[in-house]
This record gives sequence, C-alpha cells and structure tokens, in this order.
Amino acid sequence: MSRKTSDTERKYSSYELEVMAVIEALKKFRPYVLGIPFKIVTDCIAFKQTMSKKDISSKIARWALMLEEYDYVIEHRQGTRMRHVDALSRNPVCMIIQDSLTLQILKAQNSDENVKAIKDLLKIKNQHDDYIIKGDLLYKSIKGNDLLVVPEDMQMSLIKSAHEKGHFSVKRTEDHLINEFYIPKLKQKIEKCISNCITCILASKKQGKQEGELHPIPKVELPLDTYHVDHLGPLESTNKNYKHILCVIDSFTKFVWLYPTKSTSSQEVISKLELQKSVFGNPRRIISDKGSAFNSKEFDDYCSSESIQHLSVTTGLPRANGQVERLNSTVISVISKLSKDDPTKWFKFVPELQRILNSTYQRSINLTPFELLVGVKMRDKTDLKLRELIEEEIRSNFQESRENFRKDAKQQILKVQESNRKTYNLRRKPPNKYKINDIVAIKRTQHGPGLKFKSKFLGPYKITKIKPNDTYDVKKIGFVEGPVHTSTCAEYLKPWSDECAI
Repeated sequence: MSRKTSDTERKYSSYELEVMAVIEALKKFRPYVLGIPFKIVTDCIAFKQTMSKKDISSKIARWALMLEEYDYVIEHRQGTRMRHVDALSRNPVCMIIQDSLTLQILKAQNSDENVKAIKDLLKIKNQHDDYIIKGDLLYKSIKGNDLLVVPEDMQMSLIKSAHEKGHFSVKRTEDHLINEFYIPKLKQKIEKCISNCITCILASKKQGKQEGELHPIPKVELPLDTYHVDHLGPLESTNKNYKHILCVIDSFTKFVWLYPTKSTSSQEVISKLELQKSVFGNPRRIISDKGSAFNSKEFDDYCSSESIQHLSVTTGLPRANGQVERLNSTVISVISKLSKDDPTKWFKFVPELQRILNSTYQRSINLTPFELLVGVKMRDKTDLKLRELIEEEIRSNFQESRENFRKDAKQQILKVQESNRKTYNLRRKPPNKYKINDIVAIKRTQHGPGLKFKSKFLGPYKITKIKPNDTYDVKKIGFVEGPVHTSTCAEYLKPWSDECAI
C-alpha cells in the first residue's frame, strides 16, 4: 500500500514518517494481524529506539498508544538489505511495460507494408522524410523529438489503452501520446475512440450546446379546449390532511384552477375533473407528466369514457409541460409568503391565490385570464364602489368584444411563442435525428441518495417509435439498469457505440 503525504506530513522527520507508515499499514491490515504475533522490519534505527524511550513527543506518544493493542517486535535491518523494499518506490516499473509495448510495436512494424517500405528506403538513402531507424524501430522526427511510428493496425488499440487508463478527455489522451508516438490525425482518431467508449457514453455529460429546439404547443382559438395538469407538493401537512395542490391551467386563456388534495391518487384527480366538468364541461385534450395519477389505467379509462385525448410529456423534461411548471413555481413562492406565520394553514390562501392569478395581466395574451375567458374584467370589493354606469353597454357589446379579445389573444400568443422560440433556440443546436431500430443510451432522469456517482446515461436501448417534436419511444435491450419501456427526447439521447454489436 502507499499514499501521497499531505503538506503537513512532508515536514515530518524521517523517523516520524517511518512510524506513520507503520500506523497507516496497521490500520489497513488490522483484521489480519490483530491478535497474531508479527515482526516490523525497518532500516530506520531511530524508529526502534524511539519506541523504547520514556520521553517522546505527544504525537509519537499517540501513535505508540495505538501500537499497544498489537503483539509485535521491531527489528532493525541495514538499508543494504532492504533494497527489495526500496524498489517499490524507486524502481521505474513503467520501463518494463514500455519494453513490452515496444516489442509489440516492433512486431506490428515488421508486419506493416508501408513501414517496411520506408525502412527499405532508409537502408538505401539513410534519410527519408524525417524518418530514422533506432534499434530496428522506425521513428519520425518532429520538432526535434523522435516519435515512435505506430502502424495503422495498432493505432486504435494504443489510443484505447491510453484513454482507458482514466477515461480522459480528448486533450488529455492526446497529451499522453503525442510526445512519444507518431500517429497521423491523432486527434480525430482519439475522438472516434472516445465516441465508441461505452463507459464514457454512459458516464459523461453531453458537451457543448444542448440539443433540441423549442416546439410551442399549437393553440386553437377556443377557451377550455386544452388543460395542462400537474401536482404540486408534497407541502406541509394541514389539519385537513391536505398535502398537495392539483394545478389545472387552460392552455388558451391561461385561466387557473387550484385544488388542495390529500394525495396524488387518480381518484382525487378524477373527482376534481368531475367538479370542473359540472361548471365548464370537458376539455378536448389534457396534457400531463407521467406521474402515477396520470399514468394509471383508471385515469386512461376515465379519459376514454369522456372522449378526452390524454397526452403525456417526456419524462424528466419540464419544459414539455412548461405552462403548468411555471405556474407551480409561482404558486410555491406566493403560498409560502402568505402562510409564513402558520405554514400548516396554507390551504386557506389557495382560493385567494387563484383569484389573484386569474385577474393578473398576462404578457402572452395581453389581457387577464378572467377577461379572456369571460369577456369582462373581474370585479372585487374595490370595484363594487364604482357605479355600474356602463353595464348595459358591456352587455350589448359582450359577444363582439369577446370574439375580438380571443382573436387578439391568439395573435398575441403566437407572437410571444415565436419570440420565445427564437430566444430559446439561440442557446440550442439542432438535435440528432434517430431512426427506428437505432441503438442509443438514454439520460438517467431519476436521482436520489446513492446515485451521485452512478452513470449519467443508461443503455443500450432501441428506438421503437418516432414521435413529434424530436421525441422517441425506446425499449431496453438485455438485462441492464433502467426502465424497460419509456419515452424520451433527442436532448436526452446519445448514439450507442458503433463498434459494439448488440
């Protein structure tokens, strides 16, 4: 065993380092030597003498106390008889490896027709394009350095060996090779090697601009057509056992409904949608994530019976259901401020928050959600103080104004969507396009305790279905970690190694 000394330990005297080395070794091998007589052999006479002294430093005294539980004797041996131990830290073991590698390259050079041809020319001319022969090995001189020529058949195996010593980046792998070996187009070959390294595919993050562009959800010029739904929580439990909030937002008008719930079960979701239906009827479409409530057979059966199209967004991709995700962050922020004096009473502020959200100006529609849905501004206690002088005019022009509001709102939504799309896509690059049966790795989207050092990607997976907006259904191949079937997007995919047969 061995380890590097710290900055403080480097200041220790030789015999202190010797004692520390013994202590560190006994910590590691304690299960094997405790209770068994053994001998400590050292070439440091000061170590042996120190252990028998009465007056020693507090640091050595602590170490001596640690040694008390062992049955050992210390034997001094001259340094000339300890060369086999010194060899572990002083002998250049790498030279043995290098000799073995040199023999492999020599054998490969003798089998390579191009190298043999250069060697034959050198025997006649004694010089050819900066090539030289040393010890029957062909070298190429570049900027004063003689680099060992690696035959083509051996280049990728040598690059792979250098890369797998620590699964280094392209630059670091290149640094390991460039000063010793001559490999034409080295950087490109290293990039190819790393792109086919399974360990790097699964463990490394994707570099550079993220793939995938923004695909705004098309809007119809009709309120209550599409609902975005999601659960918020768990929040602090209340005396009514409320722990979550079911958030529902109308895609076109941005009108919001907030329902405190006791769980995230499909039964509670369905009961709230039934409450919605009693006032507003059913939507044509519901968009949700893959939460357990929305991914259940019971919820699918309900949507089918009510002729509602249910769309599930890609796992681990919040922007796919961005409207309700943005709403969630707003709800959390406001609720926490309103209920700061008694967090267990947060549910009391939900109706007030819903009213505030629906009566607040929205940039995307250039109106308030209430005004776009109903056709008039929401009135609260301050409005009641005003005389209703224009009530009759509002009633007579209600239908015409509402239709104009909706047309204007749709144009405003499209305008904001296009602006958001352009801004967002400046930071992105076009995604890779995958085909059916392509083999890929998928990003790990579930994180928790103990997963910090797990691989960032899972695989291999096979593309089974191509869906709109750069999303795909995939199926696991073999007995590897990860879900059997799932959906994901191009941003969360990596091509699998071309060199690995599945």
